[in-house]
Amino acid sequence: MTLEDVLALDAETPTFEHADLAKLADRIAAARRNDREVIALMGAHVIKQGLSRFVIDLMRRDLITCLGMNGAGVVHDYELALIGATTESVARYIRTGEFGLWRETGEINDIVNESGTKRGLAASVGKAIVQRDLPHRDISLLAAADELGVDATAHIGLGYDIIHQHPNFDGAAAGAASYRDFLTLAEHVRGLEGGVFLCLGSAVMGPEVYLKALAMARNVERQDGREIQAITTAVFDLLDLGDDIHTEPPKTEPAYYFRPYKTVLVRTVADGGESYYFQGEHRATIPALHRALVTRAEGGA
Repeated sequence: MTLEDVLALDAETPTFEHADLAKLADRIAAARRNDREVIALMGAHVIKQGLSRFVIDLMRRDLITCLGMNGAGVVHDYELALIGATTESVARYIRTGEFGLWRETGEINDIVNESGTKRGLAASVGKAIVQRDLPHRDISLLAAADELGVDATAHIGLGYDIIHQHPNFDGAAAGAASYRDFLTLAEHVRGLEGGVFLCLGSAVMGPEVYLKALAMARNVERQDGREIQAITTAVFDLLDLGDDIHTEPPKTEPAYYFRPYKTVLVRTVADGGESYYFQGEHRATIPALHRALVTRAEGGA
């Protein structure tokens, strides 16, 4: 798909306007001008809602330096690359014990078992998609990362994903491969001073993995006399968090237990960073971010 195709898709997306989008785009552009990290951790619904091309274009423009996803993201990305679609009726197939037990999707396990000890989980799957020249590889985030030399990471929870039901699943191999990905992410987080962290529709994996990687990175940097404080973070999600997203809510409020709020928007930027929250459907908010960044890249702002 060409740039013109991506921009045409952009024009077809629902309208989303937010004053802070321009500020976030400025921070991302500045981070890349200064060779600082822009890390995105995302949930699988970003892929399911057909937004992969926007994220791929940002990687092509060198505006994302590390892209992480959960195990479901890997599943959906592989299915899209293989057959050009990804979904199934959980309500229908859970009744018959067939949910998730598709032979084609189970190929992911063979890929990880064979190459996961040599490289991380996400990189193994991305490399396989490219080498096998799967029919729809042009819409694969993992294939794009492999071809562009962008680090992609996958952060799994054992038992979370449909491929863990398959007899060819090796928990030790998958766990080791995903742990390699965590260390890769942590190394990128070391470069977040003056950089940007994006949490795109991930309520648990994104904030929790980021939190631990940041703790490790700050520990290492501080031993060398450096700090990681001037971080810009942004959360793209659905919940209404009210007007004040910079103050941690009390434990008596349900919002306290929404990890992106207290972790990404408050706690990890408390020592000199800034944070933004964009509430809305991903098919509106992520294209809007893409549009703001493209405008800047082309000298429009």
